[in-house]
Amino acid sequence: MTQPLVAILDDEPAIRTMLADALEEAGFQTMAFGRATEFEAALRSATPDVCLVDLSLPDRDGLTLVHRLALEQGATVIIISGRAEVQDKITGLELGADDYIIKPFDPAEVVARIRARLRRESSTPQTGETARFNGWTAHFDRYVLEDETGAETPFSHAEGEVLRLFLERPKRLISRNAMQEALGGAAGESFDRAMDVRISRLRTKLREDPKNPRLIKTIYGAGYIFLGDISWT
Repeated sequence: MTQPLVAILDDEPAIRTMLADALEEAGFQTMAFGRATEFEAALRSATPDVCLVDLSLPDRDGLTLVHRLALEQGATVIIISGRAEVQDKITGLELGADDYIIKPFDPAEVVARIRARLRRESSTPQTGETARFNGWTAHFDRYVLEDETGAETPFSHAEGEVLRLFLERPKRLISRNAMQEALGGAAGESFDRAMDVRISRLRTKLREDPKNPRLIKTIYGAGYIFLGDISWT
């Protein structure tokens, strides 16, 4: 089996070395960069499984980069940052990050979180890479939604996790606890807020009426239910 590739983007050489050593000892391949421009250039020829991204970069706003990665790359995006405020964490998750690790950290924790994330993805029932429902086609291999006219709208990796969860459990109540267990991440305000934002964005992309959505229904105090008829290929 090919070793998963982890891309490290941090402007501190000591942190890049520490993470690379820990990850390689754990059986991962790594590539490390100190500047966003070098990192983005490397992505033209390499497709990492996980991107570790620091927010404080010398040549690019880290949050903007995380948002672009989430929309354009199929990789899991994990923020590593010294910003410990709850709002920073919420913003990062809202923009598409899959996890948020605060500095200083134990490299063993980073390795464990990456393994847990990849394990969840590999254990998710892969019913197919294309789902059709109510005039829409979700292409999970390309991270785009296609409408009946062929017009395409991109969605992020994090949004795709939520959409796949709904499509694999249609017409069944999915509680917040079930979402947290399936998608990972620490339960609490930041997880709940991130889920609210991702579901809101999915509704917008599916052109749902915000006052009366027909596909993703909120069952107040209980969770969500997806009412579409789905076929997978």
